[in-house]
Amino acid sequence: MLFNSRSGIFASLAIAISTLCWAQRPNVVFVLADDFSSNLVAYMPHLQAMQKEGTSFERYFVTNSLCCPSRATIFTGQMPHNTQVMTNEAPTGGYAAFVAHHNPAKSFALALQAAGYRTAMMGKHLNGYHPGQHPVPVGWSDWFVVGGGGYSGYNYQVNHNGKVVHFGHRSADYVTDVLAARADAFIRAAGEQAFFIEIATFAPHAPYTPAPRHAHEFNGLKAPRSPAFAWRAVANAPLWLRQIPALSAKDLSRLDETFRKRVQSVQAIDEMLGQLRATLAATGKTNTTYVVFSADNGLHLGEYSLRSGKMTPFDIDVRVPLIVAGPGVAKGHTSEALVANIDLAPTFAAWAGASLPSPPDGRSFADLLKGAAVTAGRQVLSIEHLNHAHRADDPDAPTPYGANPPTYTALRSANFLYVEYATGEMAYYDLPSDPHQLNNQLNLLPMQKREQLHEALLAHKNCKGQTCRQAQDRPMAP
Repeated sequence: MLFNSRSGIFASLAIAISTLCWAQRPNVVFVLADDFSSNLVAYMPHLQAMQKEGTSFERYFVTNSLCCPSRATIFTGQMPHNTQVMTNEAPTGGYAAFVAHHNPAKSFALALQAAGYRTAMMGKHLNGYHPGQHPVPVGWSDWFVVGGGGYSGYNYQVNHNGKVVHFGHRSADYVTDVLAARADAFIRAAGEQAFFIEIATFAPHAPYTPAPRHAHEFNGLKAPRSPAFAWRAVANAPLWLRQIPALSAKDLSRLDETFRKRVQSVQAIDEMLGQLRATLAATGKTNTTYVVFSADNGLHLGEYSLRSGKMTPFDIDVRVPLIVAGPGVAKGHTSEALVANIDLAPTFAAWAGASLPSPPDGRSFADLLKGAAVTAGRQVLSIEHLNHAHRADDPDAPTPYGANPPTYTALRSANFLYVEYATGEMAYYDLPSDPHQLNNQLNLLPMQKREQLHEALLAHKNCKGQTCRQAQDRPMAP
């Protein structure tokens, strides 16, 4: 009896210690928007408030401007050439390729769950995931994942911890609002155990369906007219850009309507952010919770005379917001560090005091959130794209003249963008003098500089783990 009594005491003590460890670890609320370009932030007051109360990364990039490759990278911290998820569809991408190449076993969710976290995934997972056909992946404690029908905002299916649930056409079924309510309930029900929750919205992806309450807002709003808008490619531009016809009056009208609907559709995301942060405050979790907002990729609308689309190496597609608020995060700070979606998984693991199942190609940016100036470290990032034929039913199939560039690998630093296309064409943009990437200055570079760029690009194309980080830290003279 004495032995059993002591065992009970030890067991109770172990539970108490475990609970204390959970309480000491920060929670994470990660909101990931779909096809979210940086020019939408100006229309989201709750997100702007989060900027004032946290840190924004001025140079945050995705390593492939397409939904599934970017999301696979976010889960694993690995470049697309290492996840081998290069597109949205099998055999080169999609959920099928993610599983076939053993990426679920690399997910940060496994590391967090092993560290004692309750992990929740809500919303869009990966292209090709079907709630009625595919199981709940390892690493997730709570699973509320929506099928591809979520793009329209209504009439979709959800895999809720293995059970298929259907949502219809009622106003209350609007997918962003459903996710907001689920996430709010999850946070309110959380006890002392640390939690991680990802809320991946379908908005503002096409068909850009707003919540009914926002459907008539922003009348007369037009797509931003940056210097790249309606720009006509010149002789030194890559051939694929020179083949894009000029925008017509009908094109301009369609682009303006699309931008207006995108702004309308992100209002529900903004309200969700405000609601979740208010819930964290009401439950006493603000000071122990990181809130992270980002996107899988951007979207161009009229830039370079392109119709709506993505997949280019240009900033409108690859440079997206990364905004973080939480304990110890510098308030109102803008970091100029070069960061990317390969860094999210290592950061989540660092916050949890955990190690990722497989070595990442990125690194934690947790220390950068303290507001220190960037003095060293990463000098360059790589961006990848595989040209491929899209199925007619692929929601990410490019619109006519919306861009599906030839296969390319690009290098992006604070000072330049360098691109090598599979066609043999190359492009170099000097960013201090040409921030919108309009003037290909490759022919002005000395041959020694061109060789240096090519060698650096090859190092990135074949890198893995530590060799990726070494290639990223390699000094690159402007």
